[in-house]
Parts: sequence; C-alpha cells; structure tokens
Amino acid sequence: MITPPAGFLFLCVANSARSQMAEGWARALLGDRARVQSAGTRPSRVNPYAVAVMAEVGVDLTAQHSKSVDTIDPATVDTVITLCAEEVCPVFLGRVRRLHWPLQDPASEDPTLSPEQLLERFRTARDQIRGRMEVLAALLDVPEGVPPEEFHASVRVKDLARSTRFYAWLLGVAPKEWTHRYATFVHPGLRTNFVLVVCDGKELHHDTLYHLGVGVQGKAAVIHAGALARAAGITVMKPPRTTWRGTPLHELWLEDPDGNLVEVYARLTDEELAEKPDDLEPTLLT
Repeated sequence: MITPPAGFLFLCVANSARSQMAEGWARALLGDRARVQSAGTRPSRVNPYAVAVMAEVGVDLTAQHSKSVDTIDPATVDTVITLCAEEVCPVFLGRVRRLHWPLQDPASEDPTLSPEQLLERFRTARDQIRGRMEVLAALLDVPEGVPPEEFHASVRVKDLARSTRFYAWLLGVAPKEWTHRYATFVHPGLRTNFVLVVCDGKELHHDTLYHLGVGVQGKAAVIHAGALARAAGITVMKPPRTTWRGTPLHELWLEDPDGNLVEVYARLTDEELAEKPDDLEPTLLT
C-alpha cells in the first residue's frame, strides 16, 4: 500500500511533457498527502502544448520548470514513476519503489502535424496520465481489510479508481500495474491475478464478467493448449500468438459454451522479450 505523506518523482527524458503533466496532476489530485517532483536526464523546458492542455482542465503548469534527475535529493523520494515508452528511461539511484507508466511521447518534430493535431496528442497523454493518477490517489490511505484466501476474475467497472481502491482493500495488496483502462492485481501467496477493465464501450449490468485467464508454463504450453482445444472441438477465438502491447504474453483465446472468453497465457522470458518487433504487431505461434 502507499502511506502518506509519500514522495513521488516522475521521470521522462526531457522533463518537458509527460512527467510535467504527471507532476501537475499529482499536485492537483494528491494535495498535501504527497511530496511531488519531476525530472529528466536531458531537461529542456516545459512544453507549451503541455501547459495549454493542462490549463484546459484547470491545472496550472506555469510555475513548473524542467530539472535534471541529478538535482533530486534521494531522501525526498519514496516512489519513482517513469513514463517513457520508446526511449531509454532515466535512472534514479536509491532504494525506492519503482513504477513504470509507458506512454507515447506527445511531442513530435514531424512538420506535417498541425498545431491542433499536436494538441490532440497532448490531450490524449494528459487524459491517460490523469486516469493513472486517479488510481494512485485512490490507493493512498487504504483502510485495513479482511484476510482473503482466494480470488480470481476479471470484471468490467464504471470507475477504475474507486474499484481499484476497493480491491486493494479486499486483497490486501496494491496493484502490480495499471493504465487508464485496467488495474492488475497479483498476489504471490494466493496466486491471484485480478484485472479491472473500464471504458470499453460495453453496457454494464448484473453480468460484468470480462474474461477468465489460466496461466501455463511457457510458449510451448500455449501452443499445445491450442492443439488440445481444437482436438476437443472447443471454439478458438484467437489462435496461439505472442502479443506485445500492454503486458507481453504468449496467449490463446478460447470461448466456453456460454460465450465467456478464456485466455490461456504464458509470460515471456527475458530472451523472448528481447525479440520484440518494432511494429508491436502480434506474432502467430506455430
């Protein structure tokens, strides 16, 4: 769990856009419950587009400025959050909790992009950062919960932050990771992997099951599961493949007799992760 007052440091390379917007959101949403800073390895200036889109939602970045990560006092930091996607993220030395929110850099040197197109890119990043920050805010001061024994499911929810707070209380653990769409809980002792999904355009009702998941040992096991499913006459929604967006996985998607989706998955080894394609398109497994 995250206990206030906590010290958060948001990092990206130039400390110009993503980390600056994260700092602004953190100050607005966390208030005096946290100490908030941002920095980068090659600090430049606060991007005017970042200032503009944050002003649209009532968050003022004009008092913020770009800083080098080398100027940050480690004693003021409990949690480091990196926001780089394609770039090499800054390194902050120290014994701190580390989170990674990979977001595409909204800034671009592409001369064909109009100012309005750039603003839209920055609005997208702004809103994605806000969704993650709302979850972070909801995880501060989670009250003592019940001692669970087992839990596994994925459900659709209306409010990701409130639901994340509830399940952090219920399971007694913070989520391993989250984006603006989902939060993933992994409890080593209970072998729990619980995903909250939001904003997928589906109408919510009494049946909010999103999908079930079964973890197996490695790529070969996923391929074998596909062969077994076909032999058994089970509907294969998506054949065995490796996906790279979100959490990289070897996966196979099945459909049960009632139409519920079931994912058979295996996490990638370090060697397999090193083979990530530039286009991030799924790779079929044979």
